[in-house]
Amino acid sequence: MRRFAINLSLIVGFSPVAGLAGVLDEPHLNIIPRTEAEIARIQAVTMLTTDFSAAARFEERSAGAATVRARADADAFSQSSANISFEDELTFKVGNGFFRKLWVSSPSSTLASDGLGPLYNARSCQRCHLKDGRGHTPEGPDDSAVSLFLRVSIPGDFDAKLADIEDYIATLPEPTYGEQLQDFAIQGHKAEYRLDVSYEEEIVTLSEGETVSLRRPTYQAANLGYGPMHPDTMFSPRIAPQMIGLGLLEAIPAADIVALADHEDLDGDGISGRPNIVWSVEYDQPMLGRFGLKAGTPTVRHQSAAAFSGDIGISSPLFPNGAGECTTNQPACRDALHGDGDLRVTEVDDEGLELVTFYSRNLGVPARRDVSDPQVLRGKQVFYETGCVSCHQPSFVTHRLADRPEQSFQLIWPYSDMLLHDMGEGLADHRPEARATGREWRTPPLWGIGLTEQVSGHTYFLHDGRARSLLEAIMWHGGEASSARDTVAEMSKAKRDDLIRFLESL
Repeated sequence: MRRFAINLSLIVGFSPVAGLAGVLDEPHLNIIPRTEAEIARIQAVTMLTTDFSAAARFEERSAGAATVRARADADAFSQSSANISFEDELTFKVGNGFFRKLWVSSPSSTLASDGLGPLYNARSCQRCHLKDGRGHTPEGPDDSAVSLFLRVSIPGDFDAKLADIEDYIATLPEPTYGEQLQDFAIQGHKAEYRLDVSYEEEIVTLSEGETVSLRRPTYQAANLGYGPMHPDTMFSPRIAPQMIGLGLLEAIPAADIVALADHEDLDGDGISGRPNIVWSVEYDQPMLGRFGLKAGTPTVRHQSAAAFSGDIGISSPLFPNGAGECTTNQPACRDALHGDGDLRVTEVDDEGLELVTFYSRNLGVPARRDVSDPQVLRGKQVFYETGCVSCHQPSFVTHRLADRPEQSFQLIWPYSDMLLHDMGEGLADHRPEARATGREWRTPPLWGIGLTEQVSGHTYFLHDGRARSLLEAIMWHGGEASSARDTVAEMSKAKRDDLIRFLESL
């Protein structure tokens, strides 16, 4: 894995890996090209530090000029970008209204708010991303799994439009249940399933006699409402991630992300991240995947529209099916009344989708805390020297953008390379997504991770919330991260404590 960011924005025709059609295309961005002098400055400012005696310049400003103050309450993730204009602050607040809006079934006297389902996982975006933070795993039999669900698919055949994407793994929706399972339904319809989760505890012994208990989950799609599933169905548990900083991640140059890839591990460090390339329904072409736990969607707008459709059953210009995820094997669901009609072509129109997209792009990233604390600095050194930065790339500089000043030319510290990595059998879901195999996951950004308990009321991490602490999350790392995990297990407890203290400062 390359140890520094390389900007390739001015290199015409750059193709780091054969067959990655469209990887550098960024039609969602109105880009002002960087000068050669700017590229040199960016390389210097994003070079990994070797000085741990003090915090790096601007390090406390996780999102550059968009960084917001670190509030001490549960609303820490619900602030707008600090550099947003007065006029756009109103747009952000209206978008927040759409994000929190409770949808109802059709027909309804609540005009422009009907169309829920008929099958759904939640009635609003906010119900899964409570306080714009992470979802939680069910706490006992009486707790809802509203922010945790199962994606499903079956092996697919060759797709001509994706033929030029190297290593693309074809899949198809499960014939009856679609691409994800919905555990709620409107009146008169059956939910697709009930998600049952059970855990088996596994004790791991660390140095100096410290132990950590890892809970290994088993998922069951119980009470299937529409008959048995295809025998080759693949399942993947997904928990709602935090929402902060999405517009800044969208504005990172694709070339800078791809430059960090080392698919053949040419430098021999055991890290071989690679980009996911996905089909954009927004632009009808392949693009770099950035969002979702396997980088399965390319833009915030695409991600928002897909969530409206899959999670709430709400149609939009990108996913216009009023029945949401209902399949041809669910005819009553497809024939039900929907919220589109004479007054609305889709249940959420282009303006509404844009408002939610704007809100999602501009949820501010809180400032770092205690960046100069001696224990935080020691933990930062452990983080770097253990090799965590091989995947959790500390910083990028975003594109210069003509129409998005909040995200334009910002030095940001997301601690993610946005690439796919093999995380080992322990975290494998065995369900591919575009180029991502069943063992690969996108490196999650770490900014804001230390505020998880304050915002979400828990400390559950990883793609399905199985880890109940940051240390458990580290101990689940496998595959390419095995060496770093083992180093953490074998180091002194004092160093482990320093490492966790650093992570808590992010």
